[in-house]
Amino acid sequence: MADLRQDCRSGIGENQSIDGLRGLTPVPVPPSGKHEGGVHLAKLATMTSTDYKGSDSQPMKSVGLNAIQRTPTQLSSYDGSTLSELRSEEVPRGGEGEDSPKPQSFDQSSSPIWTTQRYKEVFSPNVSRDGTSRMHRFSLYETASRYYLVGGDVMDSRFRVLKIDRTAEDTVLNITEDEIVYTKSEMNQLLNTVDDGNKSTGGLKLKCSTWGLLGFIRFTGAYYMLLITKRSQVAVLGGHYIYQIDGTELVPLARPSSIRLKVDRHPEEARFIAILSNLDLSRSFYFSYSYDVTRTLQHNMIHERQNLQQVHPQPAQHNVNKMFVWNHHLLKPAVGNMKNIWDWCLPIIHGFIDQATISTYGRTVYITIIARRSRFFAGARFLKRGANDLGYVANDVETEQIVSEMLTTSFHAPGPKPYASPNYTSYVQHRGSIPLHWTQDNAGVSPKPDIELNLIDPFYSAAALHFDNLFERYGSPIFALNLVKARERTPRESKLLDEYTNAIAYLNQFLPEDDKIIYRHWDMSRASKSRDQDVIGTLEAIAEDVMRTTGFFHNGESQTDTLRLQTGVSRTNCIDCLDRTNAAQFVIGKRALGHQLHALGVISDTSIDYDTDAVNLFTHMYHDHGDTIAIQYGGSHLVNTMETYRKINQWTSHSRDMVESFKRYYNNSFLDGQRQEAYNLFLGNYIFAQGQPMLWDLSTDYYLHHAHPRAWSGKQRKSYIDWFTSDFLRKQDMPAVTAPPATSTSEQPICFDDYWLEYYRPLALSSFQKIFSFRMNSTLRYIPARSTQEGRYDLSPFRLRAGLDQEVPDKREGIRKGETISESQYEDSADVSSMPSSPLLLYGSQANQIRSQSPRKVKLSFKGGATDKPQVLITVNTEARERPSKPDFAPPDKSVMAQWTLDQFVDNSLDPSMTKSEAEEYERYVSHPLNLPLVVSTDIPDDPEAELLDYINSVTLAELSMPYSSEEDMADYEDFLRVSDNPLTVTEADAPKKRYKAYRQWLKGKSLFKQQRVDA
Repeated sequence: MADLRQDCRSGIGENQSIDGLRGLTPVPVPPSGKHEGGVHLAKLATMTSTDYKGSDSQPMKSVGLNAIQRTPTQLSSYDGSTLSELRSEEVPRGGEGEDSPKPQSFDQSSSPIWTTQRYKEVFSPNVSRDGTSRMHRFSLYETASRYYLVGGDVMDSRFRVLKIDRTAEDTVLNITEDEIVYTKSEMNQLLNTVDDGNKSTGGLKLKCSTWGLLGFIRFTGAYYMLLITKRSQVAVLGGHYIYQIDGTELVPLARPSSIRLKVDRHPEEARFIAILSNLDLSRSFYFSYSYDVTRTLQHNMIHERQNLQQVHPQPAQHNVNKMFVWNHHLLKPAVGNMKNIWDWCLPIIHGFIDQATISTYGRTVYITIIARRSRFFAGARFLKRGANDLGYVANDVETEQIVSEMLTTSFHAPGPKPYASPNYTSYVQHRGSIPLHWTQDNAGVSPKPDIELNLIDPFYSAAALHFDNLFERYGSPIFALNLVKARERTPRESKLLDEYTNAIAYLNQFLPEDDKIIYRHWDMSRASKSRDQDVIGTLEAIAEDVMRTTGFFHNGESQTDTLRLQTGVSRTNCIDCLDRTNAAQFVIGKRALGHQLHALGVISDTSIDYDTDAVNLFTHMYHDHGDTIAIQYGGSHLVNTMETYRKINQWTSHSRDMVESFKRYYNNSFLDGQRQEAYNLFLGNYIFAQGQPMLWDLSTDYYLHHAHPRAWSGKQRKSYIDWFTSDFLRKQDMPAVTAPPATSTSEQPICFDDYWLEYYRPLALSSFQKIFSFRMNSTLRYIPARSTQEGRYDLSPFRLRAGLDQEVPDKREGIRKGETISESQYEDSADVSSMPSSPLLLYGSQANQIRSQSPRKVKLSFKGGATDKPQVLITVNTEARERPSKPDFAPPDKSVMAQWTLDQFVDNSLDPSMTKSEAEEYERYVSHPLNLPLVVSTDIPDDPEAELLDYINSVTLAELSMPYSSEEDMADYEDFLRVSDNPLTVTEADAPKKRYKAYRQWLKGKSLFKQQRVDA
């Protein structure tokens, strides 16, 4: 605090302001001379320039705080403001929190007194509680020598300041953290005081506004600060929003003059920045202010219950899983310089997050998928394979699906029973490369390089460390599903199959009987190409075994039957852990979804059929999940999707699979090296040091991801027999529900969970279009609007929507044998052979039937004169030989038509169908010419047709009297008809004419006609 006062020694002027913060209203000083934060304003007011200098050690003009003090009359009128005046001030800037991607700067205006007094007992002037230390919006100000990061809470009523020195040495990060919590009026005074203290060097300027601080990073010179400039909401859990990073900014801490000097002397600095820019932080990076996205829901609920049992609770952010914190390297410089690092810096994860809703007759069920990618041994596809010597595997992704019913918003049950709501369930899966030492060399042109086992370890140390880590994270047992190929012409994947099977057998012989690794191998690739194997059916059986083995998490009280814990995890792998793995995880997740919905009381059974709205929504979510994971690791989308393994939509998916295979090959061959360098630099695997080779000069990054040989040899090795940790095998228990301490300041849930302020945004003006819950994807979007209006559509999201038996209003129904289309009877009939050729209303199976019959078997009858409305009668002899009938195939829309097989295409081409509306339209087309009267005079008939009257009334006498052309048009027409004596000679006067211009273009090789796209 003393350092912060050092910048405020000159006081505040009445009309002084800073850029972006205009129109400051004078704020009264409390009678005690001390605000809630503990800063003695009376002491600052008495300071002069002789004992208080500016931040740059230059004497400043003394302006006391008495210059802004109001008279007693003004002070009393301010404190006694009317309710209407306070309402005009008390609405914070909370509206942009719903959908605004860019943050706004600190609004320097008088803070609402009513809001401050309302939460005076809840918020404390120190930062010992989680409710006051959590900030959601930041503004970065700069002077010539320092940065000031001002953070505000979600209500925009409490603020804190972080000061960063810009004059320190390159290797030193000097940060001063102010632990005082300020009100808006106090922050106004503080910023204006700093502005006055730095007038001689340019004052205080607004650098940027940001949503959060990711940390600090250094290459060859000074430090940089990485800020979040754009965000978007992607999910909400328990009233806590989860955001995706849409934009970042790298701010140098050094002065601009020194930065230019460093770049000139060290050109490597610019190259390091360019390498870091290859990592797109605006895609698939997520964070939350109040929910720990690095942990599973089950772990968070257990931790929060244990936290309430302690005397001094610890915020949830202090218990992050460092395995999934991707900005861990950026947070290291701040650890030794900041006391409360999680109050300012946000942990981010890399992976995938999506949320959608299932609407069941008014009941809303949320489905949330969270995929967390490990930062250990992270990299591109062919550059990171297998496992390193620490047991971390490549493409390590933890996938969690949370199914919750939003009867209440928070994690709490009535009572109050904190973190005991029975409306939340979750299931966790894991994918990762085969935990062996193996690689693939992609230096050649082969899209599938040979697989090499680099190290044959008889004790399988890497696999032992990996499974011990899984025991620590998820408990036991572990269901290992291996989907690699078993039979190949040239052994590739089968090499790893034998070695991995031996590793599991070796490790299992030392585990207790109940904790052994359950190993299942199945050649999914061969089964998908076989006609006699059911891929989905086999995966469904495996999924049911997985659910019986691991279970799922269902929150609730310990004394009730609703509480369940997931013990163990399903680990799935193929060779890349992409296509086959994502399909298998989808089937397991679909099976878990049925159990979760059954536990919530939404469905009566634990299984859900395919081709329902709920499963279609879940399929799209997992498809996006698989595409995102595939892009991060392989460089392209999924090559084989669920449609491939379900053997539907083969024609359209075949070309797509080829394109994605080529994209994956191109990225693996040419772009993976750049992505790997960006990963190594951002994650801190490579740190610049004098005398060491540059990152781009390394021939391999093997030593960046494996332990140092000297450090590894000095440690005591783990036993080859007792390779596991016994404590990790113990069953986890859920702590009992503990009520919050019965004190005056903690009766409200805001003291231990501020979901109310974050989700409902009190005093903030908002609209339904801006609220995330109303904008997310839902099963309601799968329901056609026309079907609901006619009342023929089952609104249940669990109703089967198969293409063959789905009832839709526009279902194509052909006319069957023996049926006639007629509105009246006709007397006159004629043989078709003697009739002049005219169109017949033939469709469906009748067309083929008529082809095989004699023409005399079909009768076409008419009745009425030329002016009567004719009727068409088609009669078919049903005694003729018939083709074998087949069920009508009437696809309701183009999406179902795209899933036709070749046989269905041929059958529907030879035996087309027609809807009733199309038949009526064709009938009108046939009868319309016969309905027009013969015009023999200008007199209007006594009973004219409506169409004739419309035509006659549309032509007026004024239009008939108007000349057809003007004099100018006639002159142009005469010039066009005039032909010269020598028409082949082109003169200068002919150059502007259009036809000669086209001729000149033709001489240059261009076509005389416009090239238009031909629709396929």
